[in-house]
Amino acid sequence: MPRSKTLALSFSSLAFASVLAAAPEGEAVAARAMPLFKIGGLPMTNSMVTSWVVSIMLLIVVRWATKRPQLVPSRGQAVVESMVEGLRELLEPIIGRKAMPMAFPLLICFFLFILIHNWSGLIPGVGTVGWGIRDAEGHFHMTAPWVRPANADFNGTIALALVSFGGWLIIILKYAGPKMILHDIFGNKADKKELPTVIYYGLSVIFVFVGFIEIMSICIRPLTLSARLFGNVFGGENLLHATSFSFPFYFIEALVGLVQAFVFTLLSSVYIGLICNHDEHDHEDAPTTESPH
Repeated sequence: MPRSKTLALSFSSLAFASVLAAAPEGEAVAARAMPLFKIGGLPMTNSMVTSWVVSIMLLIVVRWATKRPQLVPSRGQAVVESMVEGLRELLEPIIGRKAMPMAFPLLICFFLFILIHNWSGLIPGVGTVGWGIRDAEGHFHMTAPWVRPANADFNGTIALALVSFGGWLIIILKYAGPKMILHDIFGNKADKKELPTVIYYGLSVIFVFVGFIEIMSICIRPLTLSARLFGNVFGGENLLHATSFSFPFYFIEALVGLVQAFVFTLLSSVYIGLICNHDEHDHEDAPTTESPH
């Protein structure tokens, strides 16, 4: 029996999902995104199209919820303000007040973008609507899904990690400066007054070697950030397909999507705070010398 290219449309319920014409149970999600069409010779994949659609919807919803800010906030404005304020209170002690005005817009965009894109994989039809083939036994195999979560594509998570790395570099150069950065990486962190001279300068040599290890650690941060996010989202997509989109795994994947968005945002803020938030607590704890009036 010759194989024929067919179109499969399947719809799943968030409570008890049923896949009508999707891949058979246990079939894995393709490791790479599938190109759907080309623009100027560049292939546009299903994950790219999904990211555009979800991003546009996210912009529309946020603009609608906050289109007319009021002193007495509306329900949508109150939800957005509560979320923003909660993240601000959580991240400010990590980043520091000095770098917070520049870093916070980037971090909250990371959180919202990653969270919504992670949850987009739970929408009925994502990963189960597209082109496929039937084998000789009549089993349908999905070969080119029309929609795929952006974070289930390694290219998408690498792009996010590179944006995070670029933002980190710009922020630390502005609020810490090259001198502070070099001292943080290669400088001797010991107190010269508390150590003999020989030991202090011996530690200086050790800290230089540690600095080169730190440089290597900084260089692999984009890889670890992207691999962690991709692995969890891609693994979750495979789990949902292997379990026929059963309800308990919807709940697990919703929780994983939230946790991974938070982890990515938190790690990005920690990287910034490690250099930009060195001496703020020392200034806060230092005794004041103001004379009483």
